[in-house]
Amino acid sequence: MTDVVSAAERVKPQGGWTAIRTQGLSKRYGPVDALKNLDLEVSEGEVVGYLGPNGAGKTTTIRLLLGLARPTAGRAEIFGIDCQRQPVEAHRRVAYVPGEASLWPSLTGAETLHLLGRVHGRVDPVYRDELIERFDFDSSKKVRAYSKGNRQKLILIAGLMTRADLLLLDEPTVGLDPLMEQAFRHCIHEARERGQTVFLSSHILSEIEALCDRVGILREGALVEMGTMAELRHLSALTVEATFDGSVPDLTGVEGVSSIETVGRVVRCQVRGSVEPLLQALAVSGVHKLLSHEPSLEELFLAHYGQRAETEGATADAG
Repeated sequence: MTDVVSAAERVKPQGGWTAIRTQGLSKRYGPVDALKNLDLEVSEGEVVGYLGPNGAGKTTTIRLLLGLARPTAGRAEIFGIDCQRQPVEAHRRVAYVPGEASLWPSLTGAETLHLLGRVHGRVDPVYRDELIERFDFDSSKKVRAYSKGNRQKLILIAGLMTRADLLLLDEPTVGLDPLMEQAFRHCIHEARERGQTVFLSSHILSEIEALCDRVGILREGALVEMGTMAELRHLSALTVEATFDGSVPDLTGVEGVSSIETVGRVVRCQVRGSVEPLLQALAVSGVHKLLSHEPSLEELFLAHYGQRAETEGATADAG
């Protein structure tokens, strides 16, 4: 099948085509701002993670990209196609996998895949059969007989088998066991290698960290952070653990050092900024072993939300 839109109709930023572009995208439900002034750009071939607690605006964003909800303000485009004005054209470039779907209980898995494939209009049958085997999915059973995990496998296979230019995934591994989560990760790596774009909303932070080129963090409908893991690490501190041959030095007052914990001859602390002051303090104290690690995505996420909560609490106290 040929592309629905020509190259001339797409928007090409520096470094590649724009798969997703939103400008001032907002959605209000009554008095509640579900999404506020979202400016987002995702290049073709990127895998982008979308994080935030329940109610932060993740699903609202995806519904607006699919044209399933009308924005209160702003606009959204997929490969240069307006999501509101040309939803049919946009959908031809997209496969959507929700965290839970209402399926036809009397159809078999194979019949459901056939139907969904006809609706989308593009299926790679060889890859579909490979996915069925990879996810250990019995397509001969009726949908009503499937567990939640098997229903999730079904809609994952349905989305992936299209080889769509853009995969919109909203909590796609809910209900999957660890082995199937690994199979999913393998599929996303394959999609990246093929040049597909992936927009992944997930509560599984290790999944986002393992798969995504960039990560966006939503809070109360607003995109508050966007960047690579390296760019986001300014949100949290480096963790250092030192073991001493003799007594443990007092690190209180060392520049950049905080959260000091001492157990026996082991001290653990966090460092912001340069580590040189800490290393100078440790160098004269007979360090036996020194370990350090950069913050994980979970630590970055929690640190960000913790800092915001502390700031808001201090503001409320001051008021």
